[in-house]
Amino acid sequence: MKLTISRKLILSYLAMALLTILASAYAAISLQELNGLAYTIINRDFFVLETSRKMIDGLFSQESAEKKYLILKDPSIADIFWTRSGEFNKGLEGLKGIHVPAVKDKIVEISKKHDQYNVLFTEETSLIKEGLVQDATVKSDTEGKKLIEATIFLLRAIQQQAEKDIDANMNLIKVRGLRASRMTAILSVISLLTGFGLALLITYDISKPLKKLEKATGLIAQGQFDHDLNIRRRDEIGSLAGAFSVMTDRLKELEALNLDASPLTGLPGNLAIQLEIEKRLSTRRMFSLCHVDLDNFKPFADRYGYAWGSEVIKEVGNIIMDKIRIWGKGDDFVGHIGGDDFILASTPDRAEKICQQVVKDFDQRINQFYNEKDRQKGFIVGKDRQGIQQKFPLITITIAIVSDDGSRFNNPLDMAEKAAELKERAKALPGSNCLKQEDIEKLQAADQPSLF
Repeated sequence: MKLTISRKLILSYLAMALLTILASAYAAISLQELNGLAYTIINRDFFVLETSRKMIDGLFSQESAEKKYLILKDPSIADIFWTRSGEFNKGLEGLKGIHVPAVKDKIVEISKKHDQYNVLFTEETSLIKEGLVQDATVKSDTEGKKLIEATIFLLRAIQQQAEKDIDANMNLIKVRGLRASRMTAILSVISLLTGFGLALLITYDISKPLKKLEKATGLIAQGQFDHDLNIRRRDEIGSLAGAFSVMTDRLKELEALNLDASPLTGLPGNLAIQLEIEKRLSTRRMFSLCHVDLDNFKPFADRYGYAWGSEVIKEVGNIIMDKIRIWGKGDDFVGHIGGDDFILASTPDRAEKICQQVVKDFDQRINQFYNEKDRQKGFIVGKDRQGIQQKFPLITITIAIVSDDGSRFNNPLDMAEKAAELKERAKALPGSNCLKQEDIEKLQAADQPSLF
């Protein structure tokens, strides 16, 4: 068969088309591998790292409850110990479900150590009941301390292994990305030689976005997520770039949310709260924003200490999440602004029901954080912000509810400020309260200036 110019061009185009398909397929496979590695980092390594950190915090909380029980002999403190023990075991089950061979033996050893620690606390409890306080204290300071230190050592070893796995996978992402870019570059050169003029155009059309992907892959491997690919195409490379951009945005979002989360409660922080309010306002569907705050918390923290105050804040977070699980739905949102302030977003009907249950449950649980003397008095003595000593009631909770469908508030800041303003007004009321905006406005209209 005589090779005419047109046939040569056709053959050149077919060869170029074949190489283009091969290059795109290879890049897609490589991207899929990168996605798999990223998925492993996010869903396994980060999970192991965060879970082990929470378990260490939980173990410290158990130890704190153990020490307080030896001093105060309060059964409610023992309940806190066993609650934290359950949370620790829950984290342990999560680690077991991940199936990381490198830490399998450590997880088994942690489980044994923790079970021994729980048994030790049971023995200490029995000694306390028998009046052998000194014996219980000796057990805590010797056997208990060794078990805590050994467990924390194992947990930190798991953290270090997770950090090593993250570094290894990130390096693997970089290596595979560079390898993929080099291979596609080779295919592009072959296309240039085969197709000549047409191949030159096609090679340029392919090599330019691939180089951008190569550069972006290297930057992502270094932890830089803000690089703009600037690829606007409707072909396979455009789809590849779109998937790459989605992956980059998701990694960036997960990293930001992970850094933003409250280290005390593990709940989403201010960035996630802002994004959630913004998303709900944009849908133009009615929802309620609930600002949760504790009353008289500072005097309590001054009286009982920062660590015990942190336990109260954790308990508030647990109460809200418990009520979400019972009365809420999967799209309900809970965030921790910081300190003793929380945010809840839900539909108006669910929000009111959840908040009422939170107030009810909080009033039932808060007494366990006070010693018997303060519980009987119903107040504690402390200094206000001006340094004047006075009586402070036991901690109560105030929740202000603001509802909107995007018609009143233009941005998340305006809505959050309104909720905070109403919360401050509601805090002037005695006891624990859950009030909607309309309730507070009615109280104002009823001429009660002394409350606000």
